Amino acid sequence: MIRNLVRYIAFPLLLFPMICKGQEVVTGLQINRLVKEGASQKLISKGIMADTIEIPFFDDFSSESLSPDPRKWSDNDVFINDTYSDKQITIGIATFDAIDNLGKLYETANTEGFEADHLTSQPLNLKYSPTDNIYLSFVYEAGGLGDPPELKDSLTLQFYAPVEAKWYSAWKATNYNPTGFRAVIIRIDNPRYLLKGFRFRFVNWASLAKSDDPSIVGNCDQWNVDYVYLNRNRNAADTIFADVAFRGPVRSLLKTHEAMPWKQFEQVYLQEMGSVIPIHYRNNDDIVRNVTRGFEIRDMYLHTVSYSFSAGAANIDPLSNVDYNASLIYTYNSSNNDSALFRVTCYLKTDDFDPKVNDTVKYDQVFSNYFAYDDGTSEGGYGINGQGSRNAMVANRFKSFMQDTLRAVSICFNDSYLNSNRRAFDLMIWDDNNDLPGNVLYSVPDLIAQPGEGNNGFYTYVLPDGVVVNDVFYAGWRQHSETFLNAGYDINTPNKGRQFYWINGNWFQTQKEGSIMIRPVVGHKLKVTSSDDTAGPVKKTFRLWPNPAGDYINIYFEDLILSRAASVTIIDLFGRELIRVPYSDRIDISSLKPGIYTVIATAGTRRVGSVRLIKTK
Repeated sequence: MIRNLVRYIAFPLLLFPMICKGQEVVTGLQINRLVKEGASQKLISKGIMADTIEIPFFDDFSSESLSPDPRKWSDNDVFINDTYSDKQITIGIATFDAIDNLGKLYETANTEGFEADHLTSQPLNLKYSPTDNIYLSFVYEAGGLGDPPELKDSLTLQFYAPVEAKWYSAWKATNYNPTGFRAVIIRIDNPRYLLKGFRFRFVNWASLAKSDDPSIVGNCDQWNVDYVYLNRNRNAADTIFADVAFRGPVRSLLKTHEAMPWKQFEQVYLQEMGSVIPIHYRNNDDIVRNVTRGFEIRDMYLHTVSYSFSAGAANIDPLSNVDYNASLIYTYNSSNNDSALFRVTCYLKTDDFDPKVNDTVKYDQVFSNYFAYDDGTSEGGYGINGQGSRNAMVANRFKSFMQDTLRAVSICFNDSYLNSNRRAFDLMIWDDNNDLPGNVLYSVPDLIAQPGEGNNGFYTYVLPDGVVVNDVFYAGWRQHSETFLNAGYDINTPNKGRQFYWINGNWFQTQKEGSIMIRPVVGHKLKVTSSDDTAGPVKKTFRLWPNPAGDYINIYFEDLILSRAASVTIIDLFGRELIRVPYSDRIDISSLKPGIYTVIATAGTRRVGSVRLIKTK
């Protein structure tokens, strides 16, 4: 689903669907494709889970997984992300909404109200005395960059009494004007809870928006939770965290694009390459803290460090945010002809007592065969809707920095309720007329808004003849009806000024702050093997080393690097699954006996490669 943090317009203007005369509408997702693709993946922890967990219990959701850590939580309803808020105190939040752990709206969803996501702790050993001063604390936010809850919606906290086998309500938050994260701390001193087997859980209640157009109905009523901490010897004022942490992801180092064709970048690297690496971190402590900032850029094709540096140390005032631009004297450089991939890693060196899980952020800079303003993760749906929107048009402005051939346009169309957005449209390419779409260069009529099966649902519409482009051009669609087409909308990547819509005879610049997920594909003619094949001409390579291996293996595969829902499975010669873990550059295989195995790479539910592995002593 990652990033330069900015402030956005007030959410009611951004995500609240209004049905009136034809206008821009942004609404919530009907299906979270990232969750859907990763639904079958589970983190396999070493050994057998103990019957209870000892305190302290802590989670700030800073892992790269989309689901809660199963070593701490017993369900996986919530969405772990860093895109649904710009006010978090550490990177990573748990988002409660109306979408289940399969990535779809709950079957029980309705407009009156329903019980939605749960986040339930594993059993805990809380066999202590009330005088041990056990407290549970957390921070929460209503709405964030998502849909703010309605008055009848709520987020609740419940405690489980092991002897009674019964849940009791301990705390409840209802709708209020979003003001960022708030801290909550609750003492646990009732003897019914101070037992082995105690659990706690968060539950949200949501309600679908009422609409006559089912294509607009989508995800809603979001709550974000972070920094869950349960321990003894605390007090009611213990809501300060001795932690310096990244509070947002690192984003593209390019000035204009999240991704662009490598040959195009080579033409304009001096003007397109950014001069800084923007990072955002926070001192959550109540004392001045000192932190050292480090950076590394790695060529993932060559497995070499291209550039690294330290930005020195600095003091941070208590309870304060830092937006820091690290000076960058470097431009991406590779011997590859058609593509390149660089991993940008930013890290903080903090005090020894400081939690380390939130001190590192990474970003993969992709140079392939397409232009992208979005980060690949859709948080909402965009379209033109309402009376008079028949024949409305949407266009994104792009610039080709050399004479090139436009071969296809990839568009992320979200899944809609009852498939109601599966309507016809015309794919359109325009030239420029005084910074607005001008003459039609090319059109493909009567295509269908089709969610793709690949990562994040991009569907590639091939232009059979290709279109020569040079300088500014526009790509988008003309719709045939007043139905909301529900294109993917990247809320946390602002691109206002490059997006336009036409209605009632005039072009208007969009008033929305995010990115409509439209990606022009240029260069060589595509080798299309199916109607929605998004593969370009670059051959993907599955690399594993060392082989034979001892206790660890290193893996590289581009399809996995670019997927947030990726896993690696190791099976024996009898087909038995022995290891299944989320994708990582380095995997522990010390539990395997010496022998021959098969390593299988999976992106979502799609098998993308395999290789034979020899394990030595």
